[in-house]
Amino acid sequence: MKNVILNYLVKKFLKTIFIVIVVAYCFGVILNLFEEIEFFKNIDVNILTPLMLTSIFVPSVIVKLLPFIIFISSMIFIAQIRNNKDLLTLKVYGYSNIKIFFILALTSFILGWLILMVANPITSSMVKYYEKIKSNHARDIDHLVTYNKNGLWIKENTEFGERIITAKRPEKFNLMEVTIFHLDENYALKEKIISEKVNIKTNEWILENVSSFKFENGIFEENKFNIYKINSIYNYEKINSLFNNLDTMLFVDLILNYNELLNIGYNNRFLDESLHTMLSLPFFLFLMTAIAAILGMHTLKKSDNLKHIVIGLIVTVFVYYFKDLSIALGKTDRIPLILSVWAPTIALSFFTFIGVLQINEK
Repeated sequence: MKNVILNYLVKKFLKTIFIVIVVAYCFGVILNLFEEIEFFKNIDVNILTPLMLTSIFVPSVIVKLLPFIIFISSMIFIAQIRNNKDLLTLKVYGYSNIKIFFILALTSFILGWLILMVANPITSSMVKYYEKIKSNHARDIDHLVTYNKNGLWIKENTEFGERIITAKRPEKFNLMEVTIFHLDENYALKEKIISEKVNIKTNEWILENVSSFKFENGIFEENKFNIYKINSIYNYEKINSLFNNLDTMLFVDLILNYNELLNIGYNNRFLDESLHTMLSLPFFLFLMTAIAAILGMHTLKKSDNLKHIVIGLIVTVFVYYFKDLSIALGKTDRIPLILSVWAPTIALSFFTFIGVLQINEK
């Protein structure tokens, strides 16, 4: 009998989560579709392209919103079993509030790990494909930056033509072993610049140990400089931000290939934030389910449904902004970055501990 009740609780809870995810996905598609249509309105593409891009982008948004989806699902599920007297029946069969809470919370916890191990690689690939398609159609020069096994490649427009920059590797605020090609409006080579190191901290790049080859009168004339400066629309922060997309990171990669990611130029603060954000997800789902259980199980009255909805919305907004504030404090070095990621989880743990003791007495 206990296995039957356990299966009933888990299956019905998962079904509720699935329904909420589907509803959230539909809303996400509708909202994002307008943005994609606006992006492609002056571009000659298939009419289904915006819909296709929206459909592969929204799952990554769902993963971001998963803590709140779990919270809403838990509130709905608990309200359902309370209103149809299933909660009272479960207590008759020896299932206390604390036991029901742990079944639901552990289900959310396990679901969190499944998301990281199974769903994350899929959504990551989707976002990479989404960005690739968008960059192919984008007129904004910001998308013309790429990093591969051959190094960093940048293409930007100048008032005299185009500039193509290649660098073997990045090292903090510097690009190492850099070659710069200046092309005229007809894509003919006008100048080639070779530099051992380029500081890109600001938009005024400082090149060191420079050899410049200018095409004059049918021949290339070489000039050498210890210091040489050029202005670019890019700087360290702008280039770094193009690659710091948490949605494209693989959880398994962060665990197994952390040092390799550092070596190819990823910022260690970004990697730390990404890794701990993902690690905290199962615990955060556990706690969001716990909060929903605390709010929903303290009474058996149907009349309290509206009050629970209002309190739930307030809690959701509070948690969202608290989490956002904590990350902002970490990024500005007001508190350690790793602590800023875990602070909401730690704070909710204290609240949950007190609340669970109270519902256990009901």
